[in-house]
Amino acid sequence: MTATDPALTALAQGWCALSALHGRIEAHIERALQAKHDLSVREYSLLDVLSRQHDGEGGHLQMKQVADAVVLSQSATTRLVTRLENRGLLERYLCPTDRRGIYTNVTEAGLRLLEEARPTNDAALREALDEASRNPELAPLVRAVESLNVPA
Repeated sequence: MTATDPALTALAQGWCALSALHGRIEAHIERALQAKHDLSVREYSLLDVLSRQHDGEGGHLQMKQVADAVVLSQSATTRLVTRLENRGLLERYLCPTDRRGIYTNVTEAGLRLLEEARPTNDAALREALDEASRNPELAPLVRAVESLNVPA
């Protein structure tokens, strides 16, 4: 295959469309969360992921798992956790069975903010998808996103 191969060109165009859709959605949600809740998309995502932890077997995530879930490096995730901890939205504690492990929990204030921000996030996502669906290049991707049935 060469760089001008039609299959590669179509693949690259598909990737560009997917990247454009992601960028539009993220920017739209970012503006809404910042304006109404002083939260970034990454901060919201981190609170959301951590709020789903539980006390049962495998219920608490290690920092690498958290980083993977919010699509950040471990160092960026640690900085994000520190920022939210400084705002009183998260707290860290040592793993009771492995003193080397550190867990992070959402505080009551963090849970309240997350619940207040969830409708904003969901509405901004819906608006961004509706807007993107009017673009012929993005409409098939919007339909694909809407058809996904992925557990949280």
